[in-house]
Amino acid sequence: MNTPANTMPDSPLEPQAVAPAVISEAQRLYWSMRRELWENRSIYLAPLAVAAVFIFAFLISSIAGIWERSLRLDPGQSPAKLAEPYAFVALLLMGATFIVSVFYCLDALQGERRDRSILFWKSLPVSDLTTVLAKASIPIVIIPLLTFAITVTTQTVMLLLSSAVVLAGGQSPAVLLSQVSLSQMSVMLLYHLVTGHALWYAPIYCWLLIVSAWARRAAFLWAALPLLAFGGIEKIAFGTSHFAHMLEYRISGGSEAVGSSPDTLLLGPMTDLAPGMFLSNPGLWLGLALATVFLAGAVRLRRYSGPIE
Repeated sequence: MNTPANTMPDSPLEPQAVAPAVISEAQRLYWSMRRELWENRSIYLAPLAVAAVFIFAFLISSIAGIWERSLRLDPGQSPAKLAEPYAFVALLLMGATFIVSVFYCLDALQGERRDRSILFWKSLPVSDLTTVLAKASIPIVIIPLLTFAITVTTQTVMLLLSSAVVLAGGQSPAVLLSQVSLSQMSVMLLYHLVTGHALWYAPIYCWLLIVSAWARRAAFLWAALPLLAFGGIEKIAFGTSHFAHMLEYRISGGSEAVGSSPDTLLLGPMTDLAPGMFLSNPGLWLGLALATVFLAGAVRLRRYSGPIE
């Protein structure tokens, strides 16, 4: 069969059709999480600022000799007394990152509807479920891990500064290094962040996300007012405060469920770890069930939400 004159044979130099790369849902979730970190730098800048301010104050106090009384290392010195500033900075950073998580969740889904930006995000090949899961993973997974890393780094710098102060005073820092166990405090801190700030607070974060997906403005008020109203109705109608006590128990971190108070978790012995008690607590599973319901509601609301005029 004759080949037409204007038909050229295939050439290896001709551009070939390239099959589009298949992107898995895990990759979409990963890049969605990275997008959240790019757009919300306060997630890591706020705790870094708190840590820097505390280290600066600790350095000044060390130079001024304020901590010298605590650094008189005799055999009878209490390890808990020496570890107080390290526990304080851990609690301070956990409190700061909890506030960051709350405000992030309140703005996570409401913010993308401003200036019609939701029309752009919905044009991307990312499902509503992946987007909402990426936003929920920030306070439940990413921020606790960041808190752990920043806290351990801060405590290490503080220990080095304390050792330098002791060494400059003509004493050996060996007793300080032996009594202030950063490895033990790090394990206790990680346990507390996973159980308390991730799993126990999950329904709080997911409730804020569903409010953020629904409210057009003043998300904080819409998140708080229904809870206050429900507690007020119960008090007036039945004279009880079960709902208020439940909220207080959830917001306080559920120290009984975790196993002990935050101070003991940071300073106490390793025997205070009680994962069995935590996992067998009905409040944990009820909270996770509510978190799942709230996430499903946030996904549905985002699917049908439009830009805020």
